Amino acid sequence: MKISRQTILLTGGTGSFGKAFIKHLLSEKRFKGTIRVFSRDEFKQHELIQKYKGDTRLRFFIGDVRDLSRLQRAIHGANIVIHAAALKQIPILEYNPFEAVKTNILGTQNVIESAIDSVAEKVLLISSDKACSPVNLYGATKIVAEKLFIQGNSYVGKGKTIFSVVRYGNVMGSRGSVVPLFLEQKKNNSLTVTDQRMTRFWITLEQGVKFVLDSLVRMSGEEIFVPKLPSVKVTDLARAIAPKTKIRIVGIRPGEKIHEMLISEDEARHTKEFKDHFVIEPEFPWIEKKKKVSEKSKKIKDGFSYSSGNNTVWLTTPQIKKMLHQFVNSDGH
Repeated sequence: MKISRQTILLTGGTGSFGKAFIKHLLSEKRFKGTIRVFSRDEFKQHELIQKYKGDTRLRFFIGDVRDLSRLQRAIHGANIVIHAAALKQIPILEYNPFEAVKTNILGTQNVIESAIDSVAEKVLLISSDKACSPVNLYGATKIVAEKLFIQGNSYVGKGKTIFSVVRYGNVMGSRGSVVPLFLEQKKNNSLTVTDQRMTRFWITLEQGVKFVLDSLVRMSGEEIFVPKLPSVKVTDLARAIAPKTKIRIVGIRPGEKIHEMLISEDEARHTKEFKDHFVIEPEFPWIEKKKKVSEKSKKIKDGFSYSSGNNTVWLTTPQIKKMLHQFVNSDGH
């Protein structure tokens, strides 16, 4: 499938990923398709309308993934669905668990059913490292969303809709990430780090968008795609942002992990490794015949897990500073 002429429904289209995805595709002159931006936030939609004024490749739908009938209207005729809508703020979701379930789980079910009924061709869920061995409610809702997506393939019957998942960690500069927090704290000459052992995977919004687009090409249904990413120590990141600023260790927050994890040891048993990514295959496969994968893969050894703490690739201070410079000088920062 060539994405250049497809109709794409993007849920959560006014979020950090959604805006980066829109910017990337609209910057491509060869993209002659349509992006349907589906979200609840009318003001953010208004901002996008003003930013891309006159670009007929964009359509805007006010709506919530909890609303099945509105989602069915928005998805009708779409070839590709990218499901990025989710409630994500961990402490708030712990206090409002039923709201997390309604959006992240029941909303995901609505996306699956709407996509099957409208005969969309490819449907991709944007998941999170929090779904891997979850320790908070947000992660628990995301692992359920992942399993719903993979299982969704069994409900297609003779239809042509396929479902897959992309899973990666915190995106640099996205809402709630540590980089904007450090940049703001730098003004007060004091940065807070929860634990000096803390590590994170490093991925930019642009890298996330490109990985999603690559996964759309690769997907044959039922896979969870995981990119290979470099790791960074949070204390190194803090020093790169403000080398002369005091760093205060404030203690790990509830629901927080020391290291991000993208593939658990149990998942590794049914995971394939490729040059620049991993593919977690289903333990309960439903698609009998998959297209052949042209890329070479290798079997993962027993006991493997993929976390930011045991990674073999780490960013150096100059690399961190270079990427921070690019982020600070990017649009809107």
